[in-house]
Amino acid sequence: MKSNVPYYIALHLIIFTWGFTGIVGKLIQLDPLHIVWYRLLFASVGLLIGLKLLRLPLKISNRKSLIKTLFTGLIVALHWFTFYQSIALSTASLGILCLSTVTLHVTWIEPLLFKTKFSWKEFGMGLLMIVGIYIVTNDFDTKQYLALTYGLISAMLAAIFSVSNAHLSKTEASSALTIHEMFVGFLLLSGVLLYKGEFDETLFEMTTSDLLWLLFLGIICTSVAFLITIEVVKKLGTFTVSLSINLEPIYTIILAIILLHEHTLLSKEFYIGATIIVLVVLGNTVLNRPKKML
Repeated sequence: MKSNVPYYIALHLIIFTWGFTGIVGKLIQLDPLHIVWYRLLFASVGLLIGLKLLRLPLKISNRKSLIKTLFTGLIVALHWFTFYQSIALSTASLGILCLSTVTLHVTWIEPLLFKTKFSWKEFGMGLLMIVGIYIVTNDFDTKQYLALTYGLISAMLAAIFSVSNAHLSKTEASSALTIHEMFVGFLLLSGVLLYKGEFDETLFEMTTSDLLWLLFLGIICTSVAFLITIEVVKKLGTFTVSLSINLEPIYTIILAIILLHEHTLLSKEFYIGATIIVLVVLGNTVLNRPKKML
């Protein structure tokens, strides 16, 4: 057990770092589209260097898997854009709370796309989440509802790429999947910026603070976190890592209270609803733990 302690520490440092991504969205004074473009750029470069140094697989084995991987990369880019758009319109707390509903979306997306068995237990958990969301939105205005819509779309997209990656990883290395997804996402948003006439010198105009936060977001929160997670999963197992990742919303809300003082912007109903959602997410993961652990 003692030999695993450094891996547990590393795991929670990674989750804490991921919890910080929503905060960074508030700290960077750039358009959400530009934030995601830079994140994908720095993540692609950082991952390529890291994977080369560690000599991890970079190639997809066949054309069919490559096409699915590239499609998943488009979904990742759209997921991040809608996530930061939600945060820009509201708070980091709301954005990350919406991501907690990924489990709800998985209950219908996986059976629809891959013909797996529908889980009524997970569907019931999803209904409890809807109760939590209803309580959270009790005193929302129009702008907040728009932020909620973007947040829930982001969660749905996250569910799609999570399910897609879970199936692709059965035959392909996660390192190869991720580097392809980051790169194609970067190309997609570059095309969008060109179409909008925003791929010019103004794209590179920013404060030193913004640049440092973007480097932190792309390299530390994405590239480094991914590379460390590969090793942590090998040591601790997928279930332990998956269960621990569900703590991300808690970390984000705590950080948002400390750094952004969002507790002054959010009602008690928000925290009641948030507590219900987080408890459902944790409960769902525990109920779905591997049978050998029971």
